Amino acid sequence: MTILRCCIVDDEPLARDLIASYIGKTPFMELAGSFGSAQEAVKTIIEESIDVIFLDINMPQLNGMEFARIVPPTCRIVFTTAYDKYAIEGFKVGALDFLLKPVSYEEFIGSANRALAWSDLCRRAEASDTSREYIMVKSEYRLVQIPVRDIIFIEGVKDYVKIYVDGEEKAIMTLMNMKTLERTLPSNIFLRVHRSYIINATKIRVIERNRILFGRHAIPVSDSYKQQFSDYIAAHMLTVVRDSNDDQ
Repeated sequence: MTILRCCIVDDEPLARDLIASYIGKTPFMELAGSFGSAQEAVKTIIEESIDVIFLDINMPQLNGMEFARIVPPTCRIVFTTAYDKYAIEGFKVGALDFLLKPVSYEEFIGSANRALAWSDLCRRAEASDTSREYIMVKSEYRLVQIPVRDIIFIEGVKDYVKIYVDGEEKAIMTLMNMKTLERTLPSNIFLRVHRSYIINATKIRVIERNRILFGRHAIPVSDSYKQQFSDYIAAHMLTVVRDSNDDQ
């Protein structure tokens, strides 16, 4: 059975407890974290591959609408708020659903079932798509579509990743974890060579002393990923066989 990993982000303790109780009695959901602010939630949402975020809107410092614009596109947002005036804006940022407080379990399970259907659809699409041509990421409040073939390498920087793309002067930075990208990108082309780096193997031109050189960038190959990288190199190495007739 598909299990959806969920987070709750709400500055009202009672509201958090209510949604947590609903998650607890829904068989296909598990609670990965409950937070009183968006700032507290960032680390878990980036590192834990969260499927659904139940998100309040009116919160101090970073409100729910602002937070929704920077979460990884693999997370779906269900807004939980006392104000229906935000509904249209909520759907503009790609929210899966919009629940008005106080939320009943009947309303909650409707959203939960929609989240499950979305998740199953994505998994089926990933299983059938072995030649993904594009990925779409959020960067600086914009959605950016990147051709997979143009990606040179990806660098993990704390809670963000920097995607280096052919023809782009600056890397594209997005709030996402390396595990999500590693699962998303075609495994026959992209290799994890370091905790902080994924490379497009088709872009390799020079390897020097356990480093892959992409222009001025030198990507290290760590011991943890050296065997996988060596296997790839061995499979593509051109071996020259000396013919005995060559000396004649």
